[in-house]
Amino acid sequence: MPRAQRALHAAAVWSLAAVLLIPFAWMLSSSLKPPDEVFADSMRWIPTEPRWDNYRKAFEEMPILLYTRNTMLITTLCILGYLVSGSLVAYSFARLRWKGRDAWFMVLLATMMLPPQVTIVPLFVIFRKLHWIDTFMPLIVPAWLSGWPFFIFLLRQFFLTIPHELTEAARVDGAGHFTIYLRIMLPLSRPALATVAIFAFLLHWNDFFGPLIFLAQESRFTLALGLMTYAAKHQSEWSILMAMSIVMLLPTLAVFLFCQRYFVEGIATTGSKG
Repeated sequence: MPRAQRALHAAAVWSLAAVLLIPFAWMLSSSLKPPDEVFADSMRWIPTEPRWDNYRKAFEEMPILLYTRNTMLITTLCILGYLVSGSLVAYSFARLRWKGRDAWFMVLLATMMLPPQVTIVPLFVIFRKLHWIDTFMPLIVPAWLSGWPFFIFLLRQFFLTIPHELTEAARVDGAGHFTIYLRIMLPLSRPALATVAIFAFLLHWNDFFGPLIFLAQESRFTLALGLMTYAAKHQSEWSILMAMSIVMLLPTLAVFLFCQRYFVEGIATTGSKG
């Protein structure tokens, strides 16, 4: 590729990145402004007098540490559930031969087209009969029961790219399916597993709909639900709301920055082999 063309591509990418970063820059700037400057007629990116105490007020007026602990607990257990159950189901679809396997896989793909709102009523009825409402169980247990359909699809496609000769050699040596899954498939699938973990983290760290439906006591709120509750009660304190949003956004940025290599590798090496 000619140098001029590379420079043009780089300029286009950086220009697009700058446009996408404008909302985040405004949020950071607003978190350091006094309330009267947030919606001033003349937009000022750099506050005249940065108010770092907005972050202190955010921690004082909302139990952010409690919400963070709840969110981290739910997110961590869901990630483990997706990795364990999703990889087992994906291994079954990729390596085992059983009657109706392809048909059930098509059914699994069809469920990806159903929005969560369609199944929320029957799920709520089931969890209410189990006396799980206002607990973390409705948010965690589904992740351990086969996982998210997209994660199963992603892992299954990655498992298909692993040479069959490896599993056949292990089977000749007397290894069973679980041994092959544990000692061959999982170690070779670290990029795909890391990709699933990143997607799962983003899915549950920012989840608002699930906690809104199943949680009632404020002591069990997640960050997203707690932030929305605070916004409903204090609609005029936008500086503090922006400070809370920055605090909630930092773990997501950290995960993406430190794990983007695994994310890109997992997506790039997941083929479309069927």
